[in-house]
Amino acid sequence: MFNRIDRFLIYPPDVALKGITRYSLEFLWFGIKELRACLFAGLFFIAIFSVPRSGLGGIARYDILLIVALVIQFAMVATKLESRDELKAITLFHILGFGLELFKTSSAIGSWHYPEEGWSKIGGVPLFSGFMYAAVGSYIVQCWRLFDLKIRHHPPVSMAVLLALALYANFFTHHYVGDYRWYIAAVAFGMYARSTVIFTPYDRPYRMPLLLAFILIGFFIWLAENLGTLFGVWQYPNQIGAWATVHVGKWGAWSLLVMMTFTITLFLKDIKRRIHIAQ
Repeated sequence: MFNRIDRFLIYPPDVALKGITRYSLEFLWFGIKELRACLFAGLFFIAIFSVPRSGLGGIARYDILLIVALVIQFAMVATKLESRDELKAITLFHILGFGLELFKTSSAIGSWHYPEEGWSKIGGVPLFSGFMYAAVGSYIVQCWRLFDLKIRHHPPVSMAVLLALALYANFFTHHYVGDYRWYIAAVAFGMYARSTVIFTPYDRPYRMPLLLAFILIGFFIWLAENLGTLFGVWQYPNQIGAWATVHVGKWGAWSLLVMMTFTITLFLKDIKRRIHIAQ
């Protein structure tokens, strides 16, 4: 299932180190695994920042980004950096994300928009946009394997699924009824308060509150979104004319979306065995 690179990262050589040298090795291996887990997202965002707004060779930027995303995705499967089961989950992330983009960019809502032209746009939304959500899914799926993640005291899966459905629905319904994201976040805080993620950077396991992991991942996605808008790939209404930082409230929204993405990954057969449900 694993290629040689992943096998080496997951099963590193035994070492007899102590003190600061040991912690330095653990930190180094943590960084290497993070870079590996971000492979799809990193390559994709390099393309976003590298392709000029005018496109290349007469091909619009949005269309080039779609081609790049497809090439990266197929290359990862062909080289066994990603399994076919993982690809199925990531495809679902793409579909859910693209559906959200279609709704949010519609003329009736207008939360943000894609100002450039491209043949790969549907309803004003370029197809590559779904890969931005798929990149989050790819990162989480890769972390499960590379860090040998295990979850202690996870809430019952049925409750986690209901919470994820409520989160996704609220992204749509808050335009017509009240915005209940913070109520949902409060429920999530109670559900996941005891949950702990166990991860292995090198050969020793470490623990972290699962909620903290959601918040940290959401923060880095928020930073990436700021860079995306800075390069003009998409724009919020307050960024037309002059760039401004994305509202910090989006950090919370991304953290909730990470939680939903995390729940979807629980249905991958090689992950189910690593979940300890709270009693």
